[in-house]
Amino acid sequence: MLTQLHIQNIAVIHKATIQFSQGFNVFTGETGAGKTILISAIDAVLGERTSRDIIRTGEEKALVSALFEDIPPKAVDALQEQGYDADDNTVLIVREITAGGKNNCKINGMPATVAILKEISSLLINIHGQRDSQQLLAPEKHCGLIDMYGETSDELQKYAESYYSMRKIRTELNGLMTDDAQKAQRIDMLNFQIDEIEAAELDSPDEEDILLSRKKVIRNSEKILKGLTQGYEALTGDDDETGISTLFDYLVSGISGAADYIDSLEPLAARLEEIGYELAEAAGDIRDVLEDFEFDPRELDDIENRLDTIYKLKRKYGASIEEITAFCDSAREELESITTSDRRAEKLSAELEKAEKLTEKLGKKLSDRRVGAAKDFIEEVEEELAFLDMPSVKLSISHKTIQPNENGIDDIEFMVTTNVGEIPKPLSKIASGGEVSRMMLAIKNVLAERDEIGTLIFDEVDTGVSGRAANKIGSKLRQVSGRRQVICVTHLAQVAAFGDNHLYIYKEVDGDRTFTRVQPLEGEDVYKELARITSGDLITDAAVENAREMYDHAHQ
Repeated sequence: MLTQLHIQNIAVIHKATIQFSQGFNVFTGETGAGKTILISAIDAVLGERTSRDIIRTGEEKALVSALFEDIPPKAVDALQEQGYDADDNTVLIVREITAGGKNNCKINGMPATVAILKEISSLLINIHGQRDSQQLLAPEKHCGLIDMYGETSDELQKYAESYYSMRKIRTELNGLMTDDAQKAQRIDMLNFQIDEIEAAELDSPDEEDILLSRKKVIRNSEKILKGLTQGYEALTGDDDETGISTLFDYLVSGISGAADYIDSLEPLAARLEEIGYELAEAAGDIRDVLEDFEFDPRELDDIENRLDTIYKLKRKYGASIEEITAFCDSAREELESITTSDRRAEKLSAELEKAEKLTEKLGKKLSDRRVGAAKDFIEEVEEELAFLDMPSVKLSISHKTIQPNENGIDDIEFMVTTNVGEIPKPLSKIASGGEVSRMMLAIKNVLAERDEIGTLIFDEVDTGVSGRAANKIGSKLRQVSGRRQVICVTHLAQVAAFGDNHLYIYKEVDGDRTFTRVQPLEGEDVYKELARITSGDLITDAAVENAREMYDHAHQ
């Protein structure tokens, strides 16, 4: 259950720490005092979407923390799966919202995402407000309520897996069922592309680079030949000039001779001798290149033609030879797929028939489970409605079998009869705001028996009701609080009188700022607040005495 809520800088709330107890907790206060802000703060700590506009004017950040104790086993398991410690069945959730829009979330002191916050908090608190009542009027939500009651998640999951498998097969089969003319055109195009690429015989991904390098050599062959000849003659000499190698031999001979007499010259002589060998080797290498250097001027035309072929293929099929080759492989696969599509289509047709039968079978099983659950659901809800002073209201469902979709084969809508002898009509057509609020409360109570959530929050569930009906709502909420914690924001004294822990919300002005405060009420203060709600600001002794009687009657 929720034991403590701490709020900082949320709207007009500067700082507030609220203690909750087991049983029935009620919030009351004047209109505009900030009751809705409390629900917004709880929404924030539960991971719901928030706006930075919620931050109190002039502040840089807002913070909400919620402490839960004696949390249910499912919540403990979920925390441990996410890596959070919950050995003492206690969890502290903190969410900080900055003016820059950043969210800082923590669970038991460890960082968390808003998504994790939402997942964990969904196992701790269930909030019912006006939004839920509006959802009750939307027929597309009704089947989901039956699923929650009937606990059909396993059947729904199996059906959904079969449905999506069937849809995938059908999509692939439809893709194969093109007309013969389109198929023939595509086959011709693929054959042309494959033949064109294969005719080029693109064996090496480096071929273009090799061709460009060879082209460069041929186009500069004269310069290359001239440079090689010039270098070779410089080393070896010719009829008119002595070459570097010969002159270097003279140098080596002279220094070696001197080294016979001066020991310190021996290293130099040895080094010069090595250089001489290198010069001789260099001359040999140049000679080999000159002897092998030959080219056919017609080779340049062949290279240009080959590069032109590659260029044209690149324009059509890819930016490189590797991409062209990959395109060709893909075209072959598609051609194979098309040419064998008749066989594939035949196989898929058999698979589709099997998948359709399985989906139909699972859909029927899910539908039967829903119809059976709906009967029990209606019976329990009507019992709740009778307690809530709506004994003549009869609930039924309009059930139609539809084409399979991801949610099954059922179109379910709640129908209601508010007076004896009338025909059932859609809930949205005849229910008043007060009736919808009580119906939603009845449904919430029935569904609450199907989960382990320890805290239920009701935000003005008594809207549109008064008198005896309000008293019934308060009695029902107190009854529910015997099994789990209930927190209720109310504007009716008949509901508030049933509370075990009464919290009063009020505003006050300090200087030039407005502050919202939360004050626990006990004893005489509770009676005065009930009297204020009933009679307004003029609280008489008689009003307080009536409030005391109302409170005593509620707590008998």
